[in-house]
Amino acid sequence: MIAIDEIISHGEDNPFRILKPWWDVFAEYLIIFMIMISVFAGTLQMWSSEIICIPVPEGFNATTMTWNSSRNQQDATINRMDRQQYDLIDQWCYDNAILWYSKYFAYIILIHTLIFLVSSHFWFKFPGTSSKIEHFINILGKCLDSPWTTKSLSTVYEDIQKKEEGSSRSESAVYSSYIQNSASAFSSPLPRERASIAPENVESNVQKNGGVFGNPTARMLDKLECEQAKALFEKVKKFRLYTEKGDILYKMYMRQTMLRLFQSFIITTYVWELSPNILYIVHCIDDVQVTGFREFFCIHALRRMYTMLSYVYIAVICLYMCTCIYTLYWIYFYKLKDYSFEKVRDETGINDIPDVTKDFAFLLHLIDQYDKLYARKFAVFLSDVSENKLRQLNLNYEWSTEKLEMRIVTNTDQKKELHLFMLPGIPNSTYEMVQLEVLKLELINDISIGEGISQLKSLNELWLYNCTIKVENKALVFLKVNLHIMRVKFSKILEIPQWMYNLSNLKELHLEGDLQTDSRTCVLQSMRDLERLQLLHLKTNVIKVPLMITTDIAQHLLHLTINNQGTKLLSLNSVKKLYVLATLKLISCNLERIPSAIFSLSHLTELDLKDNNLKSIEEIASFQHFCKLRILKLHYNSIVDIPLYIAKVASVEMLYLNKNKISELPPHLFKLPKLFHLELGFNCIKEIPAEIEELEELQYLGIDNNSITKLPQELFKCTKLRVLILSHNLLTHIPPNIEKLTHLRQLEIAGNQLSELPPELGNCVCLKREHFIVEEEYFNTLPHTVREGFVK
Repeated sequence: MIAIDEIISHGEDNPFRILKPWWDVFAEYLIIFMIMISVFAGTLQMWSSEIICIPVPEGFNATTMTWNSSRNQQDATINRMDRQQYDLIDQWCYDNAILWYSKYFAYIILIHTLIFLVSSHFWFKFPGTSSKIEHFINILGKCLDSPWTTKSLSTVYEDIQKKEEGSSRSESAVYSSYIQNSASAFSSPLPRERASIAPENVESNVQKNGGVFGNPTARMLDKLECEQAKALFEKVKKFRLYTEKGDILYKMYMRQTMLRLFQSFIITTYVWELSPNILYIVHCIDDVQVTGFREFFCIHALRRMYTMLSYVYIAVICLYMCTCIYTLYWIYFYKLKDYSFEKVRDETGINDIPDVTKDFAFLLHLIDQYDKLYARKFAVFLSDVSENKLRQLNLNYEWSTEKLEMRIVTNTDQKKELHLFMLPGIPNSTYEMVQLEVLKLELINDISIGEGISQLKSLNELWLYNCTIKVENKALVFLKVNLHIMRVKFSKILEIPQWMYNLSNLKELHLEGDLQTDSRTCVLQSMRDLERLQLLHLKTNVIKVPLMITTDIAQHLLHLTINNQGTKLLSLNSVKKLYVLATLKLISCNLERIPSAIFSLSHLTELDLKDNNLKSIEEIASFQHFCKLRILKLHYNSIVDIPLYIAKVASVEMLYLNKNKISELPPHLFKLPKLFHLELGFNCIKEIPAEIEELEELQYLGIDNNSITKLPQELFKCTKLRVLILSHNLLTHIPPNIEKLTHLRQLEIAGNQLSELPPELGNCVCLKREHFIVEEEYFNTLPHTVREGFVK
């Protein structure tokens, strides 16, 4: 599980070095020292005579080196043995009399050392942890290598230096230079080549460029570097999600440390017990008569050296135990499952760097023990602000001025319009489109509109569709003066720009989204600063008119539209306060009656109650107070009858009653002297009353998709008719009197039961073929000369 090169060398090319705190590094040196003790003991054992056996005559005490009183030296029998006999006795004594610990001292220490080495590196090789560690080191190395890291921190410290008055320029320059070149410190643990910058070169660069700010080292990134940094942001996000799910690294490191402590305690205990048992003189053989000798004693020549090495070894293991104890203290005393970037946020000014937890936090704590600057550089890729800046830079490469100019179109209002869809930001070249009048932003999140927008002198309309956008102060000053129309579509509250309420020159505001969070709360804020707002369009689901409309902008609001998308509008009493209102549109509000609250709006010129649930409009009797009402829209309802009171609305010029259930047209409907636009399509009408001739100003009549069988002769007395829509009825012929409609420009009679067309249609000189909607077979029934007249 541990590679040979890791056992032999713990050199500079080990990438795991950055995850080893000083105590782990110190423990590795202790392991190396243990190996040296083992090698030294093995060398002594190999090149020195460890056992020397001596035959002892009878009566000689080998322990005290004296003769017994009963005999003397001269009485001893002197017998000599052969060399081979001495070797045999030496080997027998080594195998049977010498303490095992003394015989295998060098090998025991080596085995202990290998056990310590394996246990201290186990988490680097365990399948459940090694992949996380290798991935982290790989990402960290790329973060330190990335030019974006240098650029981000250099820009941050440049901003801090500009803001802080009285700070020393030289100190900031040197510190920022250290930040830029600190990646060279990472070149040792990672097996890759990096350019190193000598301190004297750094100092000369700082002096030459007047500090790092504005330094060429903080150069503009090219497109490839931007793409690489963008990919690195994604890797960091995924790695964070992956590592914050569990704490296996933390647990494995803690258990590994506890195992090392337990091993060192056991080894220290039995080595301490066995070391004193290593004897200098060992009694080998007794009661054996060999050439006159009864006993043999062995002299352990390495006893003193082994004893000394044992106590040195015990001291080394005790130091090793201390590193384990300190590691456990560090694990339990500090909250290693949480890592705060508070200091980094304070120092760099990047306030959105998130704190991390679990294994991700533990890894950052470990690299802090190696170099605190690593975590600071890593934090750049955790910041959304930093990522947005990178996206902006990458965006500027992708969207050039020429490419944006090709996307500018002229809209229906004859304005120059640019639509940006699902971009990571607003390209800087957008601010060079000085002819731009309308800017549409859709699905663009977490960006800021910069002061460059002040270059768009013609800009007066802004669309924000599902965007979360902030505005810098200088840009807001420009928008306050120049922006007149704003359209906001949102699906969540955060997409409503708060700076919108400060646009003092805004004239039109269109909001589309859910404004009603509950039965009482509306997400709209005070509109008091919208001093010139005249038109407000809400496409939402409110149950009552928002209070800020009737209080903050009531004095100058002229046009109010509420499209409630089917949600019932329960209360309209506050509308009475909108006394200057000229246009009121209550669309899809599920109204069953015309609300009485609107009767006090004497300045009303247009009332639109489209797509409600109106069945009766008897309340129209109160419309006599609407002296200025010109447009009345009651289409897409369920109206059955038109009341007689309709004649009291004498000022009405345009009346929409199509898409209802009307079966009969009362004569009073044609008592409206100013009416010039009447729509009655998609009803159940069977005939047109003769009283229609009273509509002398009638120019538009739409009565399609009904059940009309014939046209009254009185219809053709409305000589000002320009548009006549009669399609999809039950007409069998068109009266020749249609020639009286000399101003007719559009005629639709398709979908009827006609057999032929009257040649008198040729007298309608304003009618052209493209606006004459009829089946081709019926058109061909006209004389050839008439048909040619339509084509011209």
